[in-house]
Amino acid sequence: MLDYFAPVTDNFGLFVDAFLGTLMICLYGAVGSLVLGTLIASFRVSPLPPLRAVGTAWVTVFRNCPLVIVLFFFAFGLPEIGINAPFLWFGITGLVVYTSAFVCEAVRSGINSVSAGQAEAARSIGLTFTQSLSTVVLPQALRTVVPPLGSVIIAMFKNSAIVGAFGVGGELFSTFATLVSARGLSIIPVLLGVAVGYLLITVPAGFGLDVLERRVAVSR
Repeated sequence: MLDYFAPVTDNFGLFVDAFLGTLMICLYGAVGSLVLGTLIASFRVSPLPPLRAVGTAWVTVFRNCPLVIVLFFFAFGLPEIGINAPFLWFGITGLVVYTSAFVCEAVRSGINSVSAGQAEAARSIGLTFTQSLSTVVLPQALRTVVPPLGSVIIAMFKNSAIVGAFGVGGELFSTFATLVSARGLSIIPVLLGVAVGYLLITVPAGFGLDVLERRVAVSR
């Protein structure tokens, strides 16, 4: 039985490095998509029509495009117009841009759930739209959208596997390809090792989000 998992045990260090590489992609992707998605959500509810148009176009385009197409554009389209960077950053950027559209809609639903009287009260004391949104509306809105945002972020963690198909290297998907294709190792134990790596990211993240949701519910 132990011999069956030799492809994993014999290459355990490689799996650890790949896990850390995937974790880095997930962390950068989560932070970037949350920040960008919140910014686009503020565009969507802005009183300025040009900003609303930008936010609507962003969500319409990226939410309805397959992730693979977005990654192809960043990895192979941008170099065609003279924008060059390591595939790692192209992959992370594509993941952030794609996920931000879903984060935006989750945050916008939270903003819409806040009573209009809250924003009116903020404006009555002289706060600008940006000030009322950042200090009054968003803190309340984000508490209501922890579950949908958690689902979006965990989906993004799983989507990070697609980034590995674009030659990023050093993460779980490319490690699977290296061990199976280049070294000819058995596919099932290697796949199981990769699956365990992703589970070590998504399962703790799910538990952490459940704890955060309960704490936010209590504070409300």
